[in-house]
Amino acid sequence: MWKWNENLNLEMNINKNIVDSFKKYSKIGGVLFILLGLIGIAFPIVMSLTTLAFVSYLMIIAGFFSGWLTWQSNKEDWAGWLKSFILVLTGLFMIIYPTIGVATLGMLFAIYFFMDAFAGFGLAFSLRPQKIWWLWLFNAITSLILAVLFIVGWPLSSMFLVGLLVGISLFFDGIALLTGGIMIDKMEKEQ
Repeated sequence: MWKWNENLNLEMNINKNIVDSFKKYSKIGGVLFILLGLIGIAFPIVMSLTTLAFVSYLMIIAGFFSGWLTWQSNKEDWAGWLKSFILVLTGLFMIIYPTIGVATLGMLFAIYFFMDAFAGFGLAFSLRPQKIWWLWLFNAITSLILAVLFIVGWPLSSMFLVGLLVGISLFFDGIALLTGGIMIDKMEKEQ
């Protein structure tokens, strides 16, 4: 069942099938994510609307599954039915009125970046004697700048910024995946 390779470390030998799958699919996924990221960076409004559609359909599906779970477990649970109804209604509303939906996503991103900045500043100053504290400070400042960018032009800037940031995120995720697959190849060849 296992092909033991004496040149690889113990973890890579035990999980050889997982490593091989990761190596293969991380390269494919990395290239796809890079391409999607570049499309999102080049056409941020298209990526904003795509992100909105993805989130909206996830909400609708979650609403239906929540309703099914409520039906199966306790048909008299009004809170379960309310949750299902709100999820489906919100998802449909975001699809019917996409500009309002993208503006809402923009506000959610702003809130996230403000919270990330707050946590980043706290972590940076708690690590201050360490050599790497400035990395966390840089991360916190970057998150704060992104949050302010969303708030300053909200709601109009959301149509552009949501797609741009999702595109940038996908691009760097793709680079990380592709690099991970290539590094595993190099590790296997070196050992």
